[in-house]
Amino acid sequence: MRELDPLLHSQLRLAIVSLLLSVETADFVYLKEKTNATAENLSVQLEKLETAGYIQVKKEFVGKKTHTSCQLTDTGRKALEDYIDALREYLNL
Repeated sequence: MRELDPLLHSQLRLAIVSLLLSVETADFVYLKEKTNATAENLSVQLEKLETAGYIQVKKEFVGKKTHTSCQLTDTGRKALEDYIDALREYLNL
């Protein structure tokens, strides 16, 4: 059996990648609200996903405030597909 991707096996990181699968981009506030994560924890998890190349993070200023948006990369999409396939193997589906 294939090993489950430890990066995606985290509940919050899996939620982030799953949310990004269904949208072109998502901003930090949207992800924070949908996952019920703290800002600090969400920031840490986004950084881990970005470092792995699973997401692309864009930070810009809107007025005087920073605006962070995230997008799933092709690498992230493939990693999620592989993760789901591995789960199917475990579940014999």
